[in-house]
Amino acid sequence: MRAPLLSIQTLAILLLLTLSLVTPGARAVTLKADAPDTYVVQPGDTLWSIAGRFLEDPWLWREVWRGNNLGDPNRIFPGDVLTLSVRNGRPSIGVDQGSEHRTAAGMRVVKLSPKVRVAALKEPVPTIPIASIAPFLTMPYVADTDRVRRAPYVVGFPDERIVAGVGDSVYVRRINDAVGQRFQILRPGDSLQDPETNETLGHLAVFVASAELQRAGDPAKLRVVRSEREVSIGDRVIPAALEEPLTNFFPRPAPAGMRGRILAVLNGVSQIGQYDVVVINKGTKDRVERGDVLEVYQGGGKARDQVRAGGSDFNWRDESPLSTEFWYGSDAKIFRWRSDPFPPAVEVRYPRPTYIQPYERSGVLMVFRTFDRVSFGLILEATRAMQIEDRVAAPRP
Repeated sequence: MRAPLLSIQTLAILLLLTLSLVTPGARAVTLKADAPDTYVVQPGDTLWSIAGRFLEDPWLWREVWRGNNLGDPNRIFPGDVLTLSVRNGRPSIGVDQGSEHRTAAGMRVVKLSPKVRVAALKEPVPTIPIASIAPFLTMPYVADTDRVRRAPYVVGFPDERIVAGVGDSVYVRRINDAVGQRFQILRPGDSLQDPETNETLGHLAVFVASAELQRAGDPAKLRVVRSEREVSIGDRVIPAALEEPLTNFFPRPAPAGMRGRILAVLNGVSQIGQYDVVVINKGTKDRVERGDVLEVYQGGGKARDQVRAGGSDFNWRDESPLSTEFWYGSDAKIFRWRSDPFPPAVEVRYPRPTYIQPYERSGVLMVFRTFDRVSFGLILEATRAMQIEDRVAAPRP
């Protein structure tokens, strides 16, 4: 009996289902040539560093965790044994169930014995090195020019002093909120200029202190409860930010086509390396979100061509007053003779003694805090020292 032919509607449905399983422009997961078959999680590891042992592109770590017995990637601990396998042609990483006794929910099962021991509980492995970004989650701060100008500011002190510290009170202009609200005291710093448009994207404000409102009004009275620097007249005051838990930082590729530049580095160094915090000229208005991963590139500038410039093959023995090179240089080319105006003269042109440096990848960063026009990013990988104004771009598909 001949099998019934599939209808056009059935074929269309099957085609749509097939296409829905393919992500357009998705980057294929590539294992490193020296990827281990097993790895024992060590104290200080992160999901990013572990993925970097197995994958060429660590930001694709979710692809290898998907569909295996690990479940929640935040539930791996130092001492766990991770195993690499290939399923249906795709790499997969999971926890060797023989290395730990776990429940179906992923919780550890601890066997009690009559002997009493005191030991610290192991913390789950974080996604990225949290300690590197913790000081920057609520400070410093980026504000646009108008907000800096309109923000309440420290106008004086109850006592005869010129600065204030922890436990001291300060007077601030124009705060009419309820008593007990928390505030941050900031000091306006350098403006952030877009190197491509020369537009001011905001002002990088330095964290000074935390304070609580004692009395609303104009001036209001605040008490300093935490201080990184002494509070001075003119410091700006904004409501304290409430950040989301750190567990929400999951690296993922930035939107395709995203391009930007590094504007500043927050630790005061001139060269940028691993785990430095940088500011880029893209923010929420550009669809940038926390967790977005971008690659850093160097290049695009002019470099001196020593051969064309004549600096690498000069030989004084070959020089003669009868040669063009003697008068115009070794790289000169006679373009034409011109007789107007008189007297006749030779017009010499020189080959361009520069070339454009190709772009080369120098690192990887992940955005962890966003503002309207700019964002903070953590350098997760650095193959060479990076500089301010280096370019950033979404990973290539």
